[in-house]
Amino acid sequence: MWGLLLSLAAFAPAVGQGLGAPGSSVLGRAPLATLEAPISAPAQPSSPAHPPSGKKNGTSQQHVQIRIIKKKKVIVKKRKKLTSPRSLVTARPPVTTRPPVTTSPAGTLDLPEVQEPGCPPLGLESLRVSDNQFEASSSQSLGLGPHRGRLNIQSGLEDGDLYDGAWCAEQQDAEPWLQVDARHPVRFSGIITQGRNSIWRYDWVTSYKVQFSNDSRTWWGSRNRSSGMDAVFPANSDPETPVLNLLPEPQVARFIRLLPQTWLQGGASCLRAEILACPVSGPSGPFPETPALASSDPLDFQHHNYKAMRKLMKQVNEKCPNITRVYSIGKSFQGLKLYVMEMSDHPGEHELGEPEVRYVAGMHGNEALGRELLLLLMQFLCHEFLRGNPRVTRLLTETRIHLLPSMNPDGYETAFRRVAPETRAVIEWMERIPFVLSANLHGGELVVSYPFDMTRTPWAAQELTPTPDDAVFRWLSTVYAGTNWAMQDPDRRPCHNQDFSLHGNIINGADWHTVPGSMNDFSYLHTNCFEVTVELSCDKFPHKTELPQEWENNKEALLTYLEQVRMGIAGVVRDKDTELGIADAVIAVDGINHDVTTAWDGDYWRLLTPGDYMVTASAEGYHSVTRSCRVTFEEGPVPCNFHLTKTPKQRLRELLAAGAKVPPDLRRRLERLRGRKG
Repeated sequence: MWGLLLSLAAFAPAVGQGLGAPGSSVLGRAPLATLEAPISAPAQPSSPAHPPSGKKNGTSQQHVQIRIIKKKKVIVKKRKKLTSPRSLVTARPPVTTRPPVTTSPAGTLDLPEVQEPGCPPLGLESLRVSDNQFEASSSQSLGLGPHRGRLNIQSGLEDGDLYDGAWCAEQQDAEPWLQVDARHPVRFSGIITQGRNSIWRYDWVTSYKVQFSNDSRTWWGSRNRSSGMDAVFPANSDPETPVLNLLPEPQVARFIRLLPQTWLQGGASCLRAEILACPVSGPSGPFPETPALASSDPLDFQHHNYKAMRKLMKQVNEKCPNITRVYSIGKSFQGLKLYVMEMSDHPGEHELGEPEVRYVAGMHGNEALGRELLLLLMQFLCHEFLRGNPRVTRLLTETRIHLLPSMNPDGYETAFRRVAPETRAVIEWMERIPFVLSANLHGGELVVSYPFDMTRTPWAAQELTPTPDDAVFRWLSTVYAGTNWAMQDPDRRPCHNQDFSLHGNIINGADWHTVPGSMNDFSYLHTNCFEVTVELSCDKFPHKTELPQEWENNKEALLTYLEQVRMGIAGVVRDKDTELGIADAVIAVDGINHDVTTAWDGDYWRLLTPGDYMVTASAEGYHSVTRSCRVTFEEGPVPCNFHLTKTPKQRLRELLAAGAKVPPDLRRRLERLRGRKG
């Protein structure tokens, strides 16, 4: 238990990754970032009477020194600065004028100047931007190529392989740049950056400039409104915290370049990025785009902070009062209630023979997709039940579903690091309700992992560590992965450094990376529940415009996984004389070293793959009973009930406890037995 407390306490995200108060986010991704204003390179004041020295051909050349003061020492570079408002920053032979913000250098576009700070991500992190849309001035290696410059991309265990954690320019590259081709003009509005993901090195950019082009030959830079000078944007002070910069003015162009100006001393010019961009229209109408991401379900496709989440859950409860109940399992460190949506035909009570299942999301504050999918799922189940959808009706009639959309509300709101109260509340919840099946939803990958999550060999980083129920866990994992649209896309590329599609998009957790005290392991070892981890998407915090597609990617998988609670055997263990259920009876399956126990009214569920099993029911004070149970491929658990007979010793105990008198001959026999033992 306490291993879980310690391990989950380390799961909270870094400060700067949580969502602020309602309305504080100007972008769908702003909760991930530290919003900072761009800074311009300082210029020396001058007057007409005393022109600056070195002035030539209408421009003044000055050596400008840029130094960003951070916690780490940074490298200082001297760069020449052209202060004339007519000059153009170029990577090719320069032209004489800078094009207006909303018009291309060739004058082919004439678009209204509209500021849209809410532009969605272009798709570097979500992989909508393909590898061939990246270009760079140089790269240290293929594994540090421009295609690795995606926000939140993760490196492999070893540096120098094909899956390093950023784009890194060569050390001798004095003018590094990373370029992205949007494939058609868009309105660029902002940039989010991170440093290099690596367990061996520290590399990050501390400031950068931004340039734009429509043909990749003629470029212009982003400028400050007040000074008219090229803007220098503050970047990162650590490898992982995302930093957002909005452009002083949105720029319409096809290409965008990030030009690192300074970086950590002793390190390299390395970064990961996401670009914010809105679609635009040309003279002949909208430019061709990726098909719109949409869903036909009438659901609320928005990001919800704590207050909005609570309001939405209340609305679902009011819309479907007969099948829903909202309850709290405890409070977070900051006093926020951990709300659960229960959905069943008799909410609030455990029905004999009805299994309990749960979905948990929001363990990590910066992984918002799971939270939104559970809010969408509860809306969908309510809506479809009212429509009379037979599949949903059966699911809610035969199953009691619990949805915890935010296990770590503090992390989502403020990215606070302490989550011990939340963890204790979830452990008590897991032990109080006889859950049979569960999944916890995460983000940042596309894979389903199953226990064990901790390696048996001490200090081993990776090691195949299956449970006695490995066949069941592989079945459950395959069911979700096999019905998830994104995981089944044959054309998708790996999110980070492993291609899980080679193995069906499932993996043993310990064989991926060891996690001591995980929820999966705790559920299996200390409760009756079988639990897996679902990594839902490469993007931990997708923009709200991407939520409809993410819902469609996961809708069928979420429903089908819940239905797997019907596989295996189920029944009631009763007292043969009274017909009352026996609590805490042990259900053991020959050949599988993992037992489950009955709930307080004697019912149990044991997930098993198809086959013939010898099953034994035992309880204190009763004779054990063994019977054969056959699990078929037919849907629904196979009934496997037991009637146990009390032992004579147990009957005597009950008589004595009831105050019954012991016959003299029996009393003498008991005294003789005690004397022999003495």
